Amino acid sequence: MKKTICILVLFISAVVSAQQEITTTFIEKWDNSKTYLYDIAKAMPESQYDFKATAREMSFKEQVFHILENMDWLSTTYFSTAKYQKKDRSKITSKEAILKEIESAFDKAKNTIKEDKNPNLNEKVDFFAGPKTRLQILNLMQDHVTHHRGQLIVYLNLNQIEPPKYVGW
Repeated sequence: MKKTICILVLFISAVVSAQQEITTTFIEKWDNSKTYLYDIAKAMPESQYDFKATAREMSFKEQVFHILENMDWLSTTYFSTAKYQKKDRSKITSKEAILKEIESAFDKAKNTIKEDKNPNLNEKVDFFAGPKTRLQILNLMQDHVTHHRGQLIVYLNLNQIEPPKYVGW
């Protein structure tokens, strides 16, 4: 019986440790993602924040706010007990304020994940695209930022602005 309990405790410890490593790795990448998006937003002149590649696309500023809203929704909904409330960013218009908003939103999402009291990343959660694990939601957060950040790089290029050097790991 003691042997079984010891094996069980070791197994649970290994699982928790592995999930903490995933979170630590995510946080490192998340900080770099924040830096890269910040640098992209900084590179675009404020006068071009309403630029759209086509009429059906979001503007540069709308893309940035969409990224921030998605990370807030996912981190709040799936990594905290707080109730998600959409933030009204309509009054945030200056480039300086938008850059501060990028830093704030990334830091809020990061801190929500770091402070998460449920270390089980394999837990299935309800998601509009069907049940997903919390690990899949974590990956979606980064993937969504990457997807829309890529669009912002195109916006820079269409305005003859050289994108900042990639910030990866």
